[in-house]
Amino acid sequence: MSAQYFAILLLVLGNLAASLSDVAVKIIDDSVPVYQYVFIRQLLSALVVFPLWWRQKPVKRRLHKPALNFFRAHILILGSGCMVIAITHLSLATANAIFYAAPLLMLPLSVVLLKETPPLGKVFATLIGFIGVLVVLRPSEFHWAAIFALITAMTIALFNITARKIPTEQTIVSTLFWTSLLSLPLTTVVAIINWTPISVEVLFLTLGSATLILFYNGLAVAAYQKAPAGNIAAAENSGLLFVTLFGVMWFDELPDWLTAVGIVMIVAPLLPWNALFSRKKGHSKDYLLRPNPPSERRKNMTD
Repeated sequence: MSAQYFAILLLVLGNLAASLSDVAVKIIDDSVPVYQYVFIRQLLSALVVFPLWWRQKPVKRRLHKPALNFFRAHILILGSGCMVIAITHLSLATANAIFYAAPLLMLPLSVVLLKETPPLGKVFATLIGFIGVLVVLRPSEFHWAAIFALITAMTIALFNITARKIPTEQTIVSTLFWTSLLSLPLTTVVAIINWTPISVEVLFLTLGSATLILFYNGLAVAAYQKAPAGNIAAAENSGLLFVTLFGVMWFDELPDWLTAVGIVMIVAPLLPWNALFSRKKGHSKDYLLRPNPPSERRKNMTD
């Protein structure tokens, strides 16, 4: 098996794990306060990443731009809470379709925050994606939880855009660790204030959900180390297929044809069309709108 196909397999397996994590959130439902759940996940993430962070040289363990990392940690808290609410009250397919709007939101944010000038092709692709979001939301049948899904998408986009401002001296492991650690004080306080005794089953579901997301992150990093992102990132879209299937199988969430059309419109701009139609072996141009970097779309939204 070539390195590229193996990397695609890793991404598909990673998205399967992330989709199962969403299923766990759906099963938990309202059994645990939102930020008690987020606190448990963030604590587990910090504990898992800590040994990797500690094994680095002291200079690589340093925190650079504390204010930026503090900001990213707290938009993570907001996005994580909204994500749990959205998955709990919307179908898995609908919630995840809106989450996939994050790469689309990155375009206008990059113009405002990074002063970038996107090519016309990206602008057109983004417009198609936004129309797809409207089709999925259907204003005439709008559910209040969709607002939380949109907030999640916005926080994911902000999280990814601000990642570009993190100095290269701060390693990925250090970024993961500091983001998790800086999110703990607020989530700890909020969790204690709203603490509710939870059953062993719910605790295992929460820990299982966090573990599955960490599994996704590890597979994603491994995949993107083995092959160029432009050649394999479309495999990330397998996550939408998985959550749709799981919604049908376990929650009787059969998407109607309009939702299916909207999902296609959201995903289509994220596919590597230039790479797919390139005739030169091993050559792929940047596609219309690259999906989030591997451990970024879900990474700290669910770490």
